[in-house]
Amino acid sequence: MKTDSPFLELEDSPLVAVWFDGAPLELPDGANLAAALLAAGVGVFRHTPVSAAPRAPFCMMGACFDCLVEIDGVVRQACMMEVVEGLRVSKPHETGGKHEPE
Repeated sequence: MKTDSPFLELEDSPLVAVWFDGAPLELPDGANLAAALLAAGVGVFRHTPVSAAPRAPFCMMGACFDCLVEIDGVVRQACMMEVVEGLRVSKPHETGGKHEPE
């Protein structure tokens, strides 16, 4: 899928259906979720609770927490997740979603 994203296309894995905030996307199966969303043109993963500033992946190694997304009611780091068929991802709500247990 070609987008206006400055990120390169990912490996030649089969594409699977994924939804981000209700919008359908086709992402490479098994790819890093944060990288695949960026390559698909998703520029904002969440907004900060205090100032509502937009956030997207920064470190891509699980240290900064800027790539938080909500999956099945649980807030997770997108950079630590893999793309799987049928994944439903959304921006976390300020008051909703539990953080993934450590």
